[in-house]
Formats: sequence, C-alpha cells, structure tokens
Amino acid sequence: MGKTIIKNGLLIDGNGGEAQQEAIVVVEDNRIQYVGPENEYTVVGNETIVDAQGGTIMPGLIDTHVHMMLEFSSAADRLATPFSFMYYQAAKYLEKTLQAGITSVRDALGTDLGVKKAIDEGLIAGPRLQLSINALTITGGHGDGYTVSGRDMDLLPSGYPGMPNGKCDGVEEVRKKAREMLRAGAEVIKVHATGGVTSATDHPEFTQFSQAELEAIVEEGKFRKGIKVMAHAQGAEGIKNAVRAGVHSIEHGIFLDDEAIELMLEKGTYLVPTLLAPVGVLETAEEVGMPDTAVQKSKEVIEIHKASIAKAYQAGVKIAMGTDAGVVKHGINLRELGLMTEIGMSPMESIVASTKTAAECLGWEDKVGTIEAGKLADIIIVKGNPLDDISSLANNDTVQIVMKDGKVEKNLLN
Repeated sequence: MGKTIIKNGLLIDGNGGEAQQEAIVVVEDNRIQYVGPENEYTVVGNETIVDAQGGTIMPGLIDTHVHMMLEFSSAADRLATPFSFMYYQAAKYLEKTLQAGITSVRDALGTDLGVKKAIDEGLIAGPRLQLSINALTITGGHGDGYTVSGRDMDLLPSGYPGMPNGKCDGVEEVRKKAREMLRAGAEVIKVHATGGVTSATDHPEFTQFSQAELEAIVEEGKFRKGIKVMAHAQGAEGIKNAVRAGVHSIEHGIFLDDEAIELMLEKGTYLVPTLLAPVGVLETAEEVGMPDTAVQKSKEVIEIHKASIAKAYQAGVKIAMGTDAGVVKHGINLRELGLMTEIGMSPMESIVASTKTAAECLGWEDKVGTIEAGKLADIIIVKGNPLDDISSLANNDTVQIVMKDGKVEKNLLN
C-alpha cells in the first residue's frame, strides 16, 4: 500500500489534549508510522498526499453498543420478511455505520461470526466488529419475545446455526448458555440484567438474574482468557447486582442511584449511556411501528436517563460512547456526542469517550482509539473544528474521509 501523508488539518489525536496545528499523520500499509510536526518529518517524495483542506484529523470513532443485524420494524413486517433478507439489510447498515465515521463497534447481540468474517475478508464494507453473538436473558424478561397471544415475536431470529437462543434460568443454565455463546464466537458476553424499554413483558426497573447467576456468567468469561461481560442494566438494583458480580460495562444506566455510582467507581466499571436510544424511539415510533409500551416507557425515562448519566459523569465514572443503533436507525450514531455534551461533557470529552475510552472498554486500546505511531490506521477527516460545534458530526457529510485499517473507505474531498 505504500506511505500516505495526511496534512493541512487540525489534529485531535483522541487522548484529550490540546488539538494540534501543523501536525501530520504518516500511514504505512495499515499502520500509523509517524504523528507530529510536519517540519520534523523527512518526505521521500513517493508518498501519497491526503490534503485535509483545513478540516480536522481524528481517530476513527468507536460505538460500543450497536445491533448491526437489525433496524426496528413492526411485527407485521418481520413476519413478512424471509430469513436471509436480514443479511442483505445488514450489509447496508454496516456500510452506513462506516460512512458515518465509525470504524469499530461492539455488537450487543444479533450478529454472527459469518458477518465478521465477511468484513474481515473484504466481501462487504463495515466497521471492525467485536461480537457478543446473542444476549442471555431470563424467561419473561428483556430479550424474551413472548407476547400476550402466547407467540414469540423476537426482534431477531435465533436458534439457527451460529446463533444460540439466549433464554436461560438458574446458575447451571446460565453457565451453559454463556459457554454456547463463547463456542459460537462471542468476544464479549452480553447479559440482560434488568428489563427494558422495548420489551413488552417487563419494565426497565425490573431486576433480572440473581447476583449468583451474574457471577457465574462473569466467571465463565474469565475462564476464556478474560472475556468481559456487558450488561443491559437500567434499574438500580439490577445495575448494582451486575457491578458487584464483576460485569465490565453497564449499558444504558437509566436509574443509577448514588450507591450504584459508588460501586462503579470502586470497581472501575464502564458506563455506556446510549442517550440516543429513547430519543430515537420517540422520533421513529410511528414510522417503524414501535409498540405503544415502548413509546410510553421512553417518555417516562428520557429525563431520568439524562439526569442519571449527568450524575455519573460528574462523579467520574468512565463513559464510553454507545448508541443502541438498530433500536434507532443506523448511520445517525454521532448524534450521541451532542447528547453527551447536553448532560455536561465538553466536546473534547465526548470525543475521548468515542475514541480512547471506547477502545479501552473494548480492550482494544493497543490497536485503535488514538492516533499514535504503531496503531492501526483508523482515521477520519471532518469539515471544520468539531470542538466548536460537536453536533456538526451528526451530519454524515461532515465526515469527509474515512480510513479503516489503512484503506480509504470514503472520500468526499476528491
């Protein structure tokens, strides 16, 4: 691939320090070779030059909570859709996500190992994937598609090769189910520790799984070279059970209380707010046929959610950006950064949450998340200075260039 020099732009390297003027980034093959002052680098003359045209050079952004195999649709639409069609839809969702400037994601259920292989081998374009395969959930809890008619209507099919069903109850069942997910290729274990907004048979504050069950799940991950557990956890008691059990990250965190925040600080637990999720549910409810129960619960929690995340941020809890894309539309991921600033984070802090901290949450800090020599060349160029208007990133046309693994996947500068 040779060398590429990216120049003539403001550099935000993802570490949270001052943005740098007159810096360049040199990429060789798929890695960053040099970052620093332009006048300290000797140009050979055969490098490819990428002119940022006065924009901002940033690390590829990371969304730590997505569902790449789905975008919410009505029950009638799901019943009328052939099984294999979801893979062709997913290819478009993956492309939209990459075009938005997201070069790495943690999939929070629904994507199997074949999709990851297709991206890794270049069959389809998409962000780098960390898979959970499917989420573990209790019978009758968030993730159980049972309806009052007695029929199951899951958001995504499961029980097919490579996608185990996630329902399990009791310590021995959750151990076995965690092992099934790991066998299917899970790189992180996803568990529903509480009810949720979009499920019909529970409420976000309902506690799911005992602490003993959660501890068994965490233990299974530790047996497999330290695979972490991410917990959908919205109610305070379920959050505290998950944190005490050793869960690595809390997803959503709607009803955080002071004790939960203290526990998270003590354990070093990450928080993935997904502030966009209830906002997106309300915005698209009529269009996508969102159930009335989900609309009502979103209205109920939206302000509580903001207040909880603000309290956690002020206390110093580690925050990693995540959106719940799939529940909301794919490709609008970077709206989350504006929402994070609305609860008190600075624009730079929201960028760090989407780069350095997100990479640490995924355990990928050695290869992505910051623009540093030796790391993979995941780099984006955006119009203007996002520190002046972080909400500008919500417009995908603001993202001019997307480079993933040294390959330019989007270029609006030519």
